[in-house]
Amino acid sequence: LTAPTGERFGYQLTFFRQGIRSAAERDPQASRFIVNDLKFAHFTITDAAGEQFRFQQKTSRGAFGDAGFDDGDRLAWIDNWTLGKDESGKFHLRAEEADMAVTLQLESKKPPAIHGLEGVSEKASGKGHASHYYSLTRLTTLGSVRLGNKDLRVQGESWFDHEWATNQLAPEQVGWDWLSVAFDDGTELMLYQMRLKDSSTDAASSGTWIDADGTAAHLTSSAYRMLPTRWWRSSTSAANYPIGWQIEIPERSLRVEVRPVLDNQELSLAPLAYWEGAVDVIGTRDGHPIKGRGYLELTGYAGPLRELQR
Repeated sequence: LTAPTGERFGYQLTFFRQGIRSAAERDPQASRFIVNDLKFAHFTITDAAGEQFRFQQKTSRGAFGDAGFDDGDRLAWIDNWTLGKDESGKFHLRAEEADMAVTLQLESKKPPAIHGLEGVSEKASGKGHASHYYSLTRLTTLGSVRLGNKDLRVQGESWFDHEWATNQLAPEQVGWDWLSVAFDDGTELMLYQMRLKDSSTDAASSGTWIDADGTAAHLTSSAYRMLPTRWWRSSTSAANYPIGWQIEIPERSLRVEVRPVLDNQELSLAPLAYWEGAVDVIGTRDGHPIKGRGYLELTGYAGPLRELQR
């Protein structure tokens, strides 16, 4: 997102729902005191010019309607953080805290990109380690960003993900490296690699290339290379994150460098910490210069994600 002053911002607003009871275990009698899942959300703003990264977390049982998910005009909410959709198909997003806030309207310019094979995004071999996952990769975005007492009009583009699964990680996996990029030629890229305890990469890792017309192509783990080029150690969690990357996709004649907008974009949360933030991407495709902007997510470096391991 960019303000008329030229100031640049990245943002993240993610709503999570973690199941506690399976469908078979759920009591048919509805009760506010029997909770089948937990809701939580993460909200961040990256202020590139101010060199500041701000983050907040909210959690709720949702027993009294203060948090939830729906398929109506209000899709997800927790307290005063909300994501909605109007009759025209535009998304409306709002999150407000004492030191930061966003109020944004998003309109998708491309069809959904469905990841994986036949709608299944595999995360490990064996039954149960997969998800259904799709993205709206290019949403025109208008609205405002507030930092402290400074309120700025902004415009730009956003990326929307929706993913749901049973168990994500296999016992031998510790985390993942995930990247999304919107390039200046109208194409997009999503890649992830699942990391094993011995620091190798699971063969189930994959990605998606999206052409300018919205056509999505599945990328197997052998179709691309993700090589870390620079590391940053957190003084809070002591985790050492690979925040710079070289990406190569030979069949697309793509070779790019991924560079963080800020080194410190760690969400130092309990019980886990992870790094997710805005990145710049620069390189070549078919021998011609190409640039992009995106987001990088790095998990499992502050410790394995035990809640997702089964």
